Amino acid sequence: MTFIRVNLSTGTVKAQEAPTRYRLLGGRALTSTLVFEEVDPTCDPLGPDNKLVVAPGLLSGGPASSNHRVSFGARSPLTGGIKESNAGGTVGYQLSLLGVKAVVVEGAAPEGRRVAVRVFEGPGGRPAAEIADAGAWWGKSTYEAGALIHEAHGAHCAFAVIGTPGEMRLPAAGAMHTDKDGVPARITARGGLGAVMGSKGLKALIVDPGSRRRVDFADRERYHAGRKRYVSNLRTTPATAETYPRFGTAAMVDVVNNLGGLPTCNFASGSFDRAEAINATALRETILKRGGDPSHPCMPGCVIRSSNVYVDRCGNEIVRSLEYETIGLCGSNLGIGDLDDIARINRLCNEGGLDTIEIGATLGVAMEAGLAEFGDAEAARRLIREILQGTVLGRLLGHGAALTGRVLGVKRVPAVKGQAISAYDPRAVKGLGVTYATSAMGADHTAGQTMREAVEHHKPEGQREASVKMQQYCMVFDSLGLCVFAHNAVKDNLEILADLVNGRLGTSVTVEDLFRQAREVLAREVEFNRRAGLTEVYDRLPRVFREEPLPPHGLVFDVPDDELDQVTKGWAALVKRDRAGAGARGAGK
Repeated sequence: MTFIRVNLSTGTVKAQEAPTRYRLLGGRALTSTLVFEEVDPTCDPLGPDNKLVVAPGLLSGGPASSNHRVSFGARSPLTGGIKESNAGGTVGYQLSLLGVKAVVVEGAAPEGRRVAVRVFEGPGGRPAAEIADAGAWWGKSTYEAGALIHEAHGAHCAFAVIGTPGEMRLPAAGAMHTDKDGVPARITARGGLGAVMGSKGLKALIVDPGSRRRVDFADRERYHAGRKRYVSNLRTTPATAETYPRFGTAAMVDVVNNLGGLPTCNFASGSFDRAEAINATALRETILKRGGDPSHPCMPGCVIRSSNVYVDRCGNEIVRSLEYETIGLCGSNLGIGDLDDIARINRLCNEGGLDTIEIGATLGVAMEAGLAEFGDAEAARRLIREILQGTVLGRLLGHGAALTGRVLGVKRVPAVKGQAISAYDPRAVKGLGVTYATSAMGADHTAGQTMREAVEHHKPEGQREASVKMQQYCMVFDSLGLCVFAHNAVKDNLEILADLVNGRLGTSVTVEDLFRQAREVLAREVEFNRRAGLTEVYDRLPRVFREEPLPPHGLVFDVPDDELDQVTKGWAALVKRDRAGAGARGAGK
C-alpha cells in the first residue's frame, strides 16, 4: 500500500511505500494518527501548517457490502481540535483499488492559484498523483464543478469537491463526494474540512483507478468466508434487511419524536406537531408516488441501501439523499413541516458543500434571534443563499451556530466545542449527550451513537458506559471503512470483522486487537485536543441544556460532570491497562 504526499507550497508529489507500523490503521484510525503525529496542535487550522489527510477504510475496495467509506482528517477550524469526517460514495473505493493507503496534502497553493490533486494509475500499475490547475472550476457550485471534472477526466472518475463556502474558508463547509452514479451527493460534512481544502487552494481531490478493478487479498478463502457470513447477517437482521432499505435513516423521525428528543424550533422542544408529515412513511410514499428511488445505495455493492433519491412532482431530482439529520435540523428545528421545502434546503446546502447539521442549527439560532420566522422555508433558503454569495451576513452564518449565537446574543446555542449538535436533543437522549460532551470530535452523533443501546434514555444512569462502548465501536467501524449501520448485523458476531481484516491483509488480529487499537486512537485524539488547549472545561454541554427543561417531558441533561471526566481521562487509563495486559501475556509465553 502507498502513501501519497502532496506539498502544494512546493508543488511536489511523492509516492512511497506505507510504513509497516501503519499496516492495521485505516480510515479514522489512520487520519487521526497522522494528524496527531504530524500536525502542530497549535497551528492555524486554515494556515499552510495544517495537513489534510485522506484515508480509505482498511476494508475499502473489497466486495463486502457497505465498506467503502473514506475519512478526511485535519485540525478543525470549527472546533480547534482534531477532526475526522467520513463519507460513503466512490472516493474511498477507487483509492483502495489503486492501492493508496493515504493521501496527505501539505502546505498551500501559491496565492491566486487554484488546484486539484489527481490520483491515478501510473507506470507499472502503481499509484501516482499530480497537481492540476482548477482555476476554471473555482467559484462554481459542487454540481457545476463536478460536471466539469467529469468532462475533463471521464465519467468513471471519483472526486471530492468543495463549493464556494469552502473556497471562502467558512467552517460550516465540507466536501461533496461522488456516489455510485457519479453524482456529488455524499459529504464529509462535519468540522469544516471543506474550509481546510479552500485554505489550501484545493478545489477537488480526483481519483482515477484506470484499469484497476479489484483489490488484492492475502487470504482470499478466509476473506470470502467472512464476507459470506457478513452479508448473510445483513440480509437477515431486521434493521439492515428491512428498516434501512425500506425507510432509510428517516425511520428515526418517529422514534426520536416519540422519545421527546426531536429538535424543534431551535431545540425549544423535543416534539414536533407535524412530525407525521416529514417522517419515514411520508418520505417513502412521496418518493414512490413521484417515481423517485426510496432505497438507493450510496456506494457500489451496498445491500443496506439506506439512501434515497427525492424528486419533485414532475419526477425531477431535487436531492439525494434526504436523511434524518437533515429532516431534523433543517425541518423540525426550523419549524418546517414540508418535505419539499426540506429537500430544497438540502439541495442548496449540497450545491455549496455545506453541512446540513451545522447549517440547520445555525438557522435555528438565527430564527431565534429574529432574522426569520420559524416555519418560513423561503427565508431559510434566502439565508443559505447569503452564505453561498459570501455576503457579510452569509459569512457569519457560514461560521456556524456557536459564533452566530455569540454575535446575535442567543442564549440557547446547540453546540459543543464550537460544533453544532446532531438531531437528538441530549436532554432526552442522554447517552448521546455524553458523546457530544466527551468526544474529541465535538458534538457528533457518529462518534458514539447510543440510540440503540439498552438504556433508559431519559435517565442519567448507564449513559457513560453506553457512550464509552459506542465510541469504541464507531472508531472500529470508521477505521475499517464500514457503514456503522452494519453494527446491527455483526454486534453479536464480531469475529466476522477480524476474519475480513485477516483475509484482506494476511494478519492474525483478534476482535480485541481491533478494540485495543480503537482505544489507543481515542486516547491520541483527546491528547491532541489537550495540546491544542481544549481542556476538560470544553468537555461539557452548554449550561442551558442542564437548566432549561425540555418539553414535553421536562427533561434536563443531568449526567454528572465527574462521569464526563471519567470518559475523557479513561482512554489513557484503558490504554495503559491494555499495554500492561499485553506485557503480562508476553512474559508468560
